[in-house]
Amino acid sequence: TYTLRFLPEVESDAISGFSWYETKAPGLGEDFLRMFYSCAGDISRQPLLYRKVYNEFRRCLLRRFPYAIYFTIKNDHIIVAGLFHCARDPRVIGSILQSRK
Repeated sequence: TYTLRFLPEVESDAISGFSWYETKAPGLGEDFLRMFYSCAGDISRQPLLYRKVYNEFRRCLLRRFPYAIYFTIKNDHIIVAGLFHCARDPRVIGSILQSRK
């Protein structure tokens, strides 16, 4: 089993997504957060299912929302390093992830 840990920056990533979706339709932000936590649960059960996309960072795409969770596996810990919109420049995402190590 793996222990799931979120870097502090992931909270602001999630809040930004929540706020944006909540302005589009009441309750949509809550759906976004539910999907985020559901996918995080999937990651904790089967982290090796997701392929590496930036060095040691793996990516899990959220269902229904164009966002991805980026994480690493170290020993028996899964470290969630980011939650980013899929339209962001991949080079910027890679740079942010490297700075969050």
